[in-house]
Amino acid sequence: MDVITLIDILGTIAFAISGVLTAMNKRMDAFGILIIALITSIGGGTLRDVLIGKTPVTWMQDQIFPTVIFITAVFAVVFRSKLKYFRRSLFLFDTIGIGLYTITGVQVSLAFGLDPLICVILGTVSACFGGVLRDILCNEIPIIFHKEIYATACIVGAVIYLLLIQFEFSQTIAMIISGSVIISIRILAVVFKWKLPRLYKKEIPSS
Repeated sequence: MDVITLIDILGTIAFAISGVLTAMNKRMDAFGILIIALITSIGGGTLRDVLIGKTPVTWMQDQIFPTVIFITAVFAVVFRSKLKYFRRSLFLFDTIGIGLYTITGVQVSLAFGLDPLICVILGTVSACFGGVLRDILCNEIPIIFHKEIYATACIVGAVIYLLLIQFEFSQTIAMIISGSVIISIRILAVVFKWKLPRLYKKEIPSS
């Protein structure tokens, strides 16, 4: 198993748990929980693969991904009583997921010989789009569209990864550093309430 596949699997597990927690918060049935876990895990990677012409997409070429998602979903449901503080658990696994998936997206894009800017964009898409689909299906405003630092963390981490590779750091070191930066920025942004600048001076009154 290569490093990219390993990171993809770890990201899949993190996002599957994130999807399960969101679906359980909405009190969905077993089928709904499984679907949300699946979409959260594969949404970003599927869009990335389609955009770069990598078909069949990754999860269709290796049954390990659907299997991991199913096992993770069952595990999260069975041990839901152990996953206390749903909001904190959801935040943690979602944060780990975007850190891992950003790096995977950049690596896959580099393997296709794409421009660094496109690699950053696709890394961010890989990390964020599954969560966007999850939130839309669960009738929530996607986190990426909030004022919170989310996609910005992915962009910074992707740029750092490309710079480290450019300066001939080993792939493992580059992954650890850039992934840690993404996770750290996301956590610090929430703890210290960092937000992107507001574009509107005041709220528009509702009619």
